[in-house]
Amino acid sequence: MDSYTRGDLTFPVLDRGPDDGPVTVLLHGFPQDARSWDRVVPDLHAAGLRTLAPAMRGYPASARPRRRRSYATRETVADLVALLDAAGVDAAHVVGHDWGGAVAWAAAGWHPDRIRSLTVLSTPHPAALATALLHSTQGLRSYYMALFQLPWLPELLVGLSLRRTLLRSGLPAADADRYVAQLADRGARTGALDWYRGMPFSLRVPVPDVTVPTTYVWGRSDFALGRAAAEATAGHVRGEYRFLELAGGHWLPETRPADVAAAVLARTGSVPGPR
Repeated sequence: MDSYTRGDLTFPVLDRGPDDGPVTVLLHGFPQDARSWDRVVPDLHAAGLRTLAPAMRGYPASARPRRRRSYATRETVADLVALLDAAGVDAAHVVGHDWGGAVAWAAAGWHPDRIRSLTVLSTPHPAALATALLHSTQGLRSYYMALFQLPWLPELLVGLSLRRTLLRSGLPAADADRYVAQLADRGARTGALDWYRGMPFSLRVPVPDVTVPTTYVWGRSDFALGRAAAEATAGHVRGEYRFLELAGGHWLPETRPADVAAAVLARTGSVPGPR
């Protein structure tokens, strides 16, 4: 499949790997795209996994609703469920990074029957993050989330400083240039930023503790997400759980792809084949 629809929205999808392999959905974050997984997927495909990497809502012009409430987690999780339905998959392994990780946590909490396993990169469980915002330095790290609630100013700031910010936070230049280019249009910037503007609507429906087998991968130098929330995440997983701490920052799919692939393969129970 190269796309799927939900209502009047159309989501491009990178569908790669063996057609008959176990389906693993890869969910990107801000300000990334489906190709953020390009360095990870060769190892997954060699192990026999089929990967579906959708463009998340707000990024493609074909899936860019205008209302803030359209970016609430209940909507973004429904996008994932619609993808599984369109692919004819009862349940899939799900891997998420950044905002994609938030979708993955919520999907596992609300729809455990659709999630075979969960691997989340960087993003802690939402309840752990909420606690850390009040009882650690996480609030200082997350100041930009409040800033992004404003109209038009965040679009201006992202247009002026996104590349510099990405490079300073450790993202490779080639990836930074691609992400900046895809947000060159103001409408695309608004679509990406509306994930943050949808947060007040997301808070109305809490994410329960997760019961599916879960691996959480965190970089100890992550500029955005600190240790307090990372360590507290274990208290919100009641299924089999692994916590992997890497000597890395926030951009784990781009900078630590071998470690990410190994974590996914260990969680899915897959064994790499010959390269």
